Amino acid sequence: MKPMLITALLVGAAILPWYAARAAGPQDDKPASPRSLPTDALPPFGMLDDNGHLVPVPSPAAMAAAAASEPAEPPPSAPAAGPSLELATQGAHAAVEACARQGVAIAVAVIDSQGKPRAMLMAQGSIGSVFVAMRKAVAALTFRMPTSEIGPKLQQDKALLAQMTPVMFISGGGLPIWRGKELIGAIGSSGAHGAGPIGQLDEVCARVGLKKIQRGLRVPGATS
Repeated sequence: MKPMLITALLVGAAILPWYAARAAGPQDDKPASPRSLPTDALPPFGMLDDNGHLVPVPSPAAMAAAAASEPAEPPPSAPAAGPSLELATQGAHAAVEACARQGVAIAVAVIDSQGKPRAMLMAQGSIGSVFVAMRKAVAALTFRMPTSEIGPKLQQDKALLAQMTPVMFISGGGLPIWRGKELIGAIGSSGAHGAGPIGQLDEVCARVGLKKIQRGLRVPGATS
């Protein structure tokens, strides 16, 4: 036990300067992998490193020292366009309730124009995933069309296929959210099942949520 403890202490001491230098704040967070969804950025501590070692959480003093050594941050940019939190939540609820009326439990995600989540909901007992729903939404946002239309187009257009990334899922259920001619986000549904093609019922329920959001967009303050 003692040799293991000594080894752990030595490892911690060796990586302490590294994490102190990198623990200044969220700007140091990095995506876990190419498959990481937007905002799935990981801090350089509190997790296992590539060698299986736990990187300790820095003390407030270490974080303050690291922050002081960093160059001044630029002023924060304006928030991304998208449905407000309240409206995104209402849209997600509407989609979940639409499928519930058909006896199906789903998961729903609503994202903004940068692909970041505004609302994510999963009905109890759903076989879906809010993360799959978000991947559909990201695909709908990127390609600016329903995900049910993307697959056939990718088979015929190599340039379009080149735009697809590992974070996307192109089964039916993802729909872009437009405010007039401005694309401000997308909604995705996962977990619906029925007699039709895969994703067909997901899209039906997602469209109910989309209509709820679009009605709300006509109300002042419904976007941010």
